[in-house]
Amino acid sequence: MIQIGVQVDPINSPHPVPWSWVLATHAEVSANGSVSVRYYRSHSLISPDGKYAAYSRLQMKGEPELHRSRVTSVMFVENLQTGDLRTITASSPLADNPLTSSEEAYLPGTFSILLPVSWSNSSDRVLARQFEGLLSASDASDYAVVWDCKQNDLSTIAPKGIDYTYAVLLGWSENNPEQVIFRAGELGDENWSMWSVALNGQTILAVEEKPIVFGQVVNHVWAGPQAAW
Repeated sequence: MIQIGVQVDPINSPHPVPWSWVLATHAEVSANGSVSVRYYRSHSLISPDGKYAAYSRLQMKGEPELHRSRVTSVMFVENLQTGDLRTITASSPLADNPLTSSEEAYLPGTFSILLPVSWSNSSDRVLARQFEGLLSASDASDYAVVWDCKQNDLSTIAPKGIDYTYAVLLGWSENNPEQVIFRAGELGDENWSMWSVALNGQTILAVEEKPIVFGQVVNHVWAGPQAAW
């Protein structure tokens, strides 16, 4: 099984995806010269009230050529009292969502990674990072996925009405808990601005703002790379 060290995020997110696993998996598949499917289980994020756990499973269909490989994911929210599972999927362009996916979502050479970032302080909403792009290019950015447990509403949002190359999800807005905070900017710029984004996509400059996250990260023994099939 592949051993993974410290995760290095491609766009320097404070909530890193298991990119080291993606690269190590492809290196192993490439060395073997064969097609192989591998899986990765994320940490669990426990809600502040202790009733829910959110976690993700990643799948990589690795081929010797990186531009032919593909990484997809699905996130689960488990009710720890009843055992009920809810599947969470984004509706962004490259998300593997059977209800909204476009043809681009099934193209080889793409990745779509959804990971839990935070619960709301009241444990009724979960915030996830949807990181997607092309494996063999620098095109990649974040979306925020918010699921309201009580209303059963699922939203996928990103900054709108501004020019940026990359957007990095940071967390909930401390000043406006119904909104999320992104850092966004153009490739090559040193100073990126922070933006507050509402569930309807309304985007405003985040002035004197601080992103916050809630929940307890638990790394179970079964987290990390899974046995190859």
